[in-house]
Amino acid sequence: MFINNLPNKIAVFPLTNAVFFPKTILPLNIFEKRYIQLVDDCMKDQRIFGMIQPKSKPNKKNDVYEVGCLGKITSFNETKDKRYLIGLTGIIRFRIDKEIKTKKLYREFKVDYADFANDLTNKSSDDQNLQIKNIFNKIQIYFKRKNYMVQYDELKKLNCDQLISIISMISSFSPEEKQKIIETIKIEDKIKVFEKIISFDILDKSKNKTIQ
Repeated sequence: MFINNLPNKIAVFPLTNAVFFPKTILPLNIFEKRYIQLVDDCMKDQRIFGMIQPKSKPNKKNDVYEVGCLGKITSFNETKDKRYLIGLTGIIRFRIDKEIKTKKLYREFKVDYADFANDLTNKSSDDQNLQIKNIFNKIQIYFKRKNYMVQYDELKKLNCDQLISIISMISSFSPEEKQKIIETIKIEDKIKVFEKIISFDILDKSKNKTIQ
């Protein structure tokens, strides 16, 4: 898929703490009327819409963050009580340009993908892959302390960028921390931001220092 083939006007679903990354899958339970309409409209077209976080302290001008992720509906089921259970697969991050006036129940935005063209590739450098070992060690400490059951064999199959994205989604990082990760453009910088966040989270309080 190429950036030129992506729509510059998209429907957007603001959802707190649902930071969504390219090449990940987000399960959603759709029950509000406006988002039922959003999914209905998307299923008639390219099956794509954007996910973004609302700000914790919204104001009238800018009540959502600037960066979210475009996703495609790759699984769809309707329940007996008329809810939709969908799987949304991440394609590419976007930056909001402006909100578009619409008669729809849901919101639409003009967006730009230029900063995130690398989301459409699967490339990873040898240097990034070397850093996975250190990152993985911290991830294991983090999940052990959180008492999470994790399939580490599956995580080991991921490249560095995918690993950071998956862990950021399923972790208990704050919405602001997750947003900081998704807004970081270069993978080298993303690694640094992620390591700083997870190291702080696994702070060894007994020794008053972070795990290195």
